[in-house]
Amino acid sequence: MPNALLTKLGIQLPIVQAPMAGTSTVALAAAVSNAGGLGSLGLANYNVDQAREQIQQLKQATSKPFNVNVFCHQPAIADAAREQEWLNILQPYFSEFSSQPPKQLSAGNPSFIGNKAMLEMLLEERPAVVSFHFGLPSTEFIQALKHAGITLLGCATNLPEAQAIEAAGLHAIIAQGYEAGGHRGVFDPAEDIKLGLFSLLQLLQKKCSLPIIAAGGIMHGQAIAQVMNMGASAAQMGTAFILCPESAASSAYRDQLKSARAYKTDVTALISGRPARGLVNRFHTELADKQRLLPAYPTTYSASKALIAAASQQDCYDFAAFWAGQSAPLARELPAAELVALLATEWKHESVYSF
Repeated sequence: MPNALLTKLGIQLPIVQAPMAGTSTVALAAAVSNAGGLGSLGLANYNVDQAREQIQQLKQATSKPFNVNVFCHQPAIADAAREQEWLNILQPYFSEFSSQPPKQLSAGNPSFIGNKAMLEMLLEERPAVVSFHFGLPSTEFIQALKHAGITLLGCATNLPEAQAIEAAGLHAIIAQGYEAGGHRGVFDPAEDIKLGLFSLLQLLQKKCSLPIIAAGGIMHGQAIAQVMNMGASAAQMGTAFILCPESAASSAYRDQLKSARAYKTDVTALISGRPARGLVNRFHTELADKQRLLPAYPTTYSASKALIAAASQQDCYDFAAFWAGQSAPLARELPAAELVALLATEWKHESVYSF
C-alpha cells in the first residue's frame, strides 16, 4: 500500500538500502532503485570530483530516484601530541606485522558542514534524495538543497536529534536503533543513550510528525512489516545487502559475515574515532580502556586503516572494520534485485496476515 513518504521519494517499495560508505557501489544502488526500492550511495569517502563522478555513473545506471549520503560531523581539530600518543599505543600492533605506523595521521575527507564545493556539486547534479549522518548542515545549506527540489533525510538516534531534524525542515527521519551496523548517527557521541529501535521508533512515532524510516537489525520482509505496523513508513537496511555480489565487500568481509563471528557484534569508537558497530575484533577487546586517548574523528581512522592494511597483507583480519548489525547472521547471499523482490514478497505476505 502506498504511503506519503514513498510517493515523496518516488519509489514503489518501503525498502531503503543504507548508504554504507566504502561498501555501497553504483551497481548496488542502481539495482535496488531499479527493483523499486531506494538505492543509496555513501559519499563520505570521496572528494568533490569523485563524488560527482559516482553520481553521474549512478544516473547512467538508473533512471529511478536514489539517495546520496554525506557526513555532517564537526570538523576535526588537529592535536599533534594526542595523535602521536595514539600512534605510540598502536606501535606494538604494527610491529606484529613487521610494519611501522604512519609518521602522521590524515584528517581524511572534510565534513559536509561548511563544504561549499560539495554543496555546489549536489546543486548541479541534483540527486533525488540527500541524507545526512552525524548531524545537520547549516540552514543555508538545507534551504539551498530544498530549493533545488531535493528530498532531505536526517538520521536520529534519540528524540532531541529527531526534533532538530524536524525543526530544520527536512522531509523524513531515519530512526537508527542501537542494533544497526556501521557508524552511529549520533550528533554528539558523548551523549549517546543507545536506544534500541523498538524504543526509539515508539518515541518518535508519538512525538514527531515527520515520516520515519526505521533502521537497525532489519533483515527480512517480516521485520519491515513489523516496523511499519509500529508507525514507520519504510525500512532502511544495510547489513542485509553486504553479501550481494554488487557490494564492494571484500572476500574476507564476506567470509567473516558468513562465519560464526557474525553472531558477535559490538559498538566501538576505537576504529574510526566515532562509535560504530561491527564484528568484534582486537580493537574491541584489547584497546577498550584506551578510548579516552582517541584523537578526533576521522583522524583516528587513518591510523586504523594503516594497521588494517598491514595485517591484511599477511591475511590477518583481526583488526578489520567489518561493519555489521546485530542481525548479521541472517544476511542472505543474493543479487540485489532478487533480494529486494524477496523482501517485498515477505513484507506483503506478512502485511496480509498481521492486521
